[in-house]
Amino acid sequence: MSLVWITKASFVENYKISLEFNDSKSGIVDCSNILTLPIYKELKDIEKFKNFKLNSWTLEWENGADFSPEFLYQLI
Repeated sequence: MSLVWITKASFVENYKISLEFNDSKSGIVDCSNILTLPIYKELKDIEKFKNFKLNSWTLEWENGADFSPEFLYQLI
């Protein structure tokens, strides 16, 4: 796999996010089962989960949580 990054991201519903990558691959990732580590605990509050930003390569939340784009890519 070559270097990938997220170019577009939008909240869909519940814990689902629509993603598009730099190689045009796109799809919806359901994050409900991957919010298990302590840094993701507060993201179980759906209002906080919905408040993500797209930095230059992946999603990130106000508390510093993020997922690598490669990880999210494999979930699509």
